[in-house]
Parts: sequence; structure tokens; C-alpha cells
Amino acid sequence: MVLLVEDNSSVRRGLRATLSALHFDIGEASTGEEALLRLRMVAYDAVLMDLNMPGMGGVEACRRVRKEFPLLPILVVTVRDREEDKIEALDAGADDFITKPFQIPELAARIRAAVRRHRTPNVAVVEAIRIGIFELHPTHRLVKKNGHEIRLTPTEFDLLAYLMTHAGEPILHSKLLSAVWGSEYGEEREYLRTFILQLRRKLEDDPAHPVYLKTVNYLGYVFSDAQSGMAQDL
Repeated sequence: MVLLVEDNSSVRRGLRATLSALHFDIGEASTGEEALLRLRMVAYDAVLMDLNMPGMGGVEACRRVRKEFPLLPILVVTVRDREEDKIEALDAGADDFITKPFQIPELAARIRAAVRRHRTPNVAVVEAIRIGIFELHPTHRLVKKNGHEIRLTPTEFDLLAYLMTHAGEPILHSKLLSAVWGSEYGEEREYLRTFILQLRRKLEDDPAHPVYLKTVNYLGYVFSDAQSGMAQDL
């Protein structure tokens, strides 16, 4: 079930009719405030969020939905197309950013990918991984640094889990995107930049000079054990 948050009633009705015809079960809200109320009453699989809305607005709504429902995928659907808008929305907790006008098949594919991630977390390993001062427990979706829990969003966790599972191996941008977001993705490098930046803020002692989440110029990213350079599966 997908919650459509859009203040324009004609756009909302049109999207609901189109997506319902594609067998999506759609709920509606016209503001961020109404969306939060509905999310507290119904277990949705994903949220489609407009940014230009009255009241708290889409960015703040993303932030509050992410805080209250940390596992719920948020797809921003908006006319804004500036790079800074995209980064602001992703920083606020959105998992995906779709610019209007869009092709319905593309939107439907991205919703299916988000619902699939929500229902089946994209982490192949089930055993805990310990690398240096970090522990990652896939079953409980828990990450610790020096024994202290670090709170991550679902996408941040899946990204870190994939990198830690392949510690020491440079992972191409396209491979990371398809592994974490789904096979429909591969060119959205700004997603990786934003989420890697968020992870560095949470994991690194000095995010401006990362020693664990390293950039591999023109290729992608690698998780590196700053002390031993070795990964151990437990």
C-alpha cells in the first residue's frame, strides 16, 4: 500500500487513478501533517511525497516521517529539478527523487523497487560482520562503533552493509546503486554522494577526511579497515 502526499487535488486524483490501474493500493494525504496522521493509522509500504505543499512542506514532512517511521521508503515526486533540491530531500530522509514530468512506467518501477526493499531488506548476509571497531548485525539491522549503536536509515544501512560485506573491494557506482536501490537504478550518482556523506557524518571521526568510507576516483567507493585493512565475518 502506497501513501500519495500531494496538495493538488487534480494531480492527486490523476495519479491515484493511474497507479490504481497498475494494481497499486493508494492512500491519499494533502499535507505533511495529514500524511503523518495517516501513517500512524495504516501500515503503508512506501510514501510518494510532493515537496511544494502548504503547512510544514515536503522536506520537513520527509524529515518527520523518517524520524517516526525509520524503515518506511520515501519517494519524492516534484517539479523541482535543481541538484540542491535533490540533495536537501535526500538529506531529509528521502530514498528516491523523481522529477515531474515523469514517465508512468518509470514511476511504477521505482515504487515497486521501494516496496520490494521495504518488504525484503536488501542484505544477502545474515551473520554479523565485524571490521575493526565496527559491528554490523543484518538480522537486527544494527550497527555499532566501539560498542555504541549508530542509528542509520534503511538505505544507509543497506549501503553500509553492502560495502562492509565487500570490504577492501572498490565497488562501482552502478553496482552499488543496483545492489541497494534495485536493478532499475545505475546512473543516480548524486544519491550515492548524499548517502555516503550522511554515513561519513555518522561513522567517521572526521567526515572531511574519511578513513573508512573512501572514494575511489571515477569508480565508486570502498569500505576500508583503517587499522588492519582486513574484513572478518563472524
